[in-house]
Amino acid sequence: MAITEAAERLALYKVIEYLDEDPANHIEKIMGLVNKFTPDDVFPTQRAAFSHAIDAKTNWYELMMKVFNLNPQMRSRLLKTLIADANILAWPKQEKMREKYRCNIPWAILLDPTSACNLRCTGCWAAEYGHALNLTFDDIDSIIQQGKELGCHIYIYTGGEPLVRKADVIRLCEKHQDCVFLRFTNATLIDEAFCDDIIRVANFVPAISAEGTRETTDARRGEGTYDKIDHAMDLLHSRGIPFGISACWTSQNADAIASEEYFDWMIDKGALFCWLFHYMPVGAGAPKELMPTMEQRTHMYQFVRKMREVKPLFTLDFQNDGEYVGGCIAGGRRYLHINAAGDVEPCVFIHYSNVNIHNVSLLDALRSPLFMEYYRQQPFNANHLMPCPMLENPDMLPKMVEESGAVSTDLVEKESPEQLRDKTREYAQAWKSVAEDLWSDPESPLLEKRQDPTQGMAATDLSKQIN
Repeated sequence: MAITEAAERLALYKVIEYLDEDPANHIEKIMGLVNKFTPDDVFPTQRAAFSHAIDAKTNWYELMMKVFNLNPQMRSRLLKTLIADANILAWPKQEKMREKYRCNIPWAILLDPTSACNLRCTGCWAAEYGHALNLTFDDIDSIIQQGKELGCHIYIYTGGEPLVRKADVIRLCEKHQDCVFLRFTNATLIDEAFCDDIIRVANFVPAISAEGTRETTDARRGEGTYDKIDHAMDLLHSRGIPFGISACWTSQNADAIASEEYFDWMIDKGALFCWLFHYMPVGAGAPKELMPTMEQRTHMYQFVRKMREVKPLFTLDFQNDGEYVGGCIAGGRRYLHINAAGDVEPCVFIHYSNVNIHNVSLLDALRSPLFMEYYRQQPFNANHLMPCPMLENPDMLPKMVEESGAVSTDLVEKESPEQLRDKTREYAQAWKSVAEDLWSDPESPLLEKRQDPTQGMAATDLSKQIN
């Protein structure tokens, strides 16, 4: 680590320790101290939003104060890693790597430690994979080591069920204390002993899949699953361990998820964040009928923005929030996905690749033909409410797959990008008119930002477009 970076790290750590000593009295001074040690071009919009929330004592301020009610044995260390190592110090290095290598460099890497799962949920492709595929400890360790060299310090476990590999997951947290690990989990394997491990390593955050009532959950996942999930959330909350919710919204549950009752339930359970995912008809057997209607997606778009104004919950709606991040974030622009077979995929929903992490370096994967197609083509639409090359711009994915020579990496049944396009084309056409109306709505408080082509763009995004 360079001397200047080490000094910045130490200074940021001291700021976080100062805040943690007396949050209620020190928080109003904190952004001035953070700004002192943070370059002007590193997350300026986000830092301004934090300053406003603190000054105005908004619902976001309430959420910040909840963070300081977390278990004190892990709170300070987690904040240091998340704020300093994984973001303020990491972002400038990522930008340097993007400029140096002229390719996308991810802010986060998603990977599947295993294809194994202890549940057999209806409609989940992981249920069909079986227990045969695993990334070894050394595989994952190598990915993390390579990622850190590029400036990436956030790793997100998907699956399968990552907690089938509890021991390796914790060993990796112990080894890489300068990284934050988030995991998507069905929560049924969370127990007191694992809570002890989370508190000890202090850099691991669960995202629990919880998207329905007791009846719908048990019908899809198995009898008694809802009670196990409910117990896990109560256990995490009682131990002061930060966690969030992951919810996939479909035509069947969108109305229930986009409800104040659901948001209040998450907050009451102790969740600090919610990640919302639009259903994607990925896989030969995935029905397109589960895609939300235009009315449901419009309602979700409006409802989530309303909740952000009043609820102490950090919510990301990945398909509808493209306007904040300059469109599609896949293909390594902000994240990529590595499945349990080692295939390096642009997105967790895009099961096509032409490289495998067992055969190439992470950097070579990012510079491979399919990833470079993403790099050259992003954003896929000037209207960032239509960000995806598969869902809203369905002709783009087949072209990129053909140009790059990528192949299907689906672990169950191969599906051509043309077959996938046939399932999304009608949806894309219907959403286009709705998205255009939302994008140009003269009453929207976001209209001015939408007219700014730099909205959600990093400096390297803009220099790439100029060049």
